[in-house]
Amino acid sequence: MTDMTENSQKGGIGRLLPILGIGAIAVIGAFTLKDYLTFQALADNREALLAFRDANYVAAVLGFIAIYTLIVAFSLPGATIATLTGGFLFATFPGALFNMTAATLGATAIFLAARWGFGEKLAAKMETSDGIVKKIKDGIDENQWSMLFLIRLVPAVPFFVANLVPSFVGVPLRRFVISTFFGIIPGSVVYTSVGAGLGAVFERGETPNLGIIFEPQILFPILGLCVLAALPIVIKAVRGKQGL
Repeated sequence: MTDMTENSQKGGIGRLLPILGIGAIAVIGAFTLKDYLTFQALADNREALLAFRDANYVAAVLGFIAIYTLIVAFSLPGATIATLTGGFLFATFPGALFNMTAATLGATAIFLAARWGFGEKLAAKMETSDGIVKKIKDGIDENQWSMLFLIRLVPAVPFFVANLVPSFVGVPLRRFVISTFFGIIPGSVVYTSVGAGLGAVFERGETPNLGIIFEPQILFPILGLCVLAALPIVIKAVRGKQGL
């Protein structure tokens, strides 16, 4: 009995290692990489980056996606700069596609690490619980697609949070990947397009407007998509009340 308990404890600790490793690297990276993954670093190295891209396009694409994936997977500083870099190096298209691919891969890594560590147990406990906890779990399950797209579309929801929450409520991997890839399209396209115009910004010695996503002409369409994503939830709620 003691051996089984010890093995269970060891297995529990082992399952936590991936998410604990991500957390540790995120903390270390926040202090050690903050001066390297910056707009100024991009400006200082822009000519070398463009020269490497022109001479080794495929390697540049693969290397960029790999680095961006690691930035997201380990929650390192510089995800926004990486998105701008994708636009600067590869234009709005296919730069946006490269950015979305890398961000989705990194998000999936966090999702799997969290689910492996404690997400599965938490989802199972919520499923077998009673009262308000079970109602919350049932509500999420009934509207998973809408909820997943909402947390991706709403600019105020941190990307890291949007990666963790689905792992806690038992969202299937396929559904998470699809909703992440398509849900980040609006924000990715906006920031990639800003990155595509960095050449002129560099020439003027200015910095890009990273708050552009909150400007009315950008924010209102995104909020419109949020309303569309939330519509099925509202319809179900109204129908549920009418059925009472």
